Amino acid sequence: MAILIDRNTCIVVQGITGREGAFHTKLMLEYGSKVVAGVSPGKGGQQIHGVPVYDSIEEVLEEHSEVNTSIIFVPAPYAPDAVYEAIDGGLKLIVVITEGIPVHETIRFVNYARIKGVSIVGPNCPGIITPGQCKVGILPVRAFKPGSVGIVSRSGTLTYEIAEALTRRGIGQSTVLGIGGDPITGLNFIEVVNMFEADKDTDIIVVIGEIGGDMEERLAKHIADGWIKKPVVAYIAGRTAPPGKRMGHAGAIISMGTGSAESKIKALREAGVKVAETPKQVAEIVAGYKV
Repeated sequence: MAILIDRNTCIVVQGITGREGAFHTKLMLEYGSKVVAGVSPGKGGQQIHGVPVYDSIEEVLEEHSEVNTSIIFVPAPYAPDAVYEAIDGGLKLIVVITEGIPVHETIRFVNYARIKGVSIVGPNCPGIITPGQCKVGILPVRAFKPGSVGIVSRSGTLTYEIAEALTRRGIGQSTVLGIGGDPITGLNFIEVVNMFEADKDTDIIVVIGEIGGDMEERLAKHIADGWIKKPVVAYIAGRTAPPGKRMGHAGAIISMGTGSAESKIKALREAGVKVAETPKQVAEIVAGYKV
């Protein structure tokens, strides 16, 4: 069944005429994703890899009413406007690849999306893939294969590394998504883990966290309270990061005694989650469950 996307997902690429938008549109099409339209204001009438380009989401929906998902490659100063346009157009899933969006802007559009019942993945994320069915993002497809392990991650690179380690062991994935590493994201760990819990095709859930914020601690409490019955395996990046110093990106900072790898690992283990010491060990623990 998978979560969020499947072979029936119909995609519009906002920012399709830019270098990144055009490049990843080609890769998504090659994977079999249904990219049916693109948006780039002032460039309507063009085609990118055979995909028609329109000036607005409104124009797209006049010609392609089946579109239900957007992926955004629009530069940071204009990305929030693209998100609002997609929300107001009635799309139900928006994947925001763009990085560098100011936090106050993200807070506004994430709250607006929640009011409208729209799911946002990102910003500053690698996107989402349901192996063998659909990819909405920039994830390298060689790392994934169809299966029953759901993966949700704050780290793009570790998402690929851990998925590939599973794939090499012959263990496939139901859906894999990177929620983004910024302090504020659309979907969070609890929401995505709840989706995997409800998904009949997901047997094991992998959570890839990192220092900064308290998203992992909140997930640990959610699991400890009995909401999640499926096995959860976790890895937390950033054990050696010094407090008060930004590491990697805006979300990865420890301050005021919270957000450390140690506090996250402790909370998860107390909730019954098996926490790997290294990324490679995640696959070993999952393989133990699969035997």
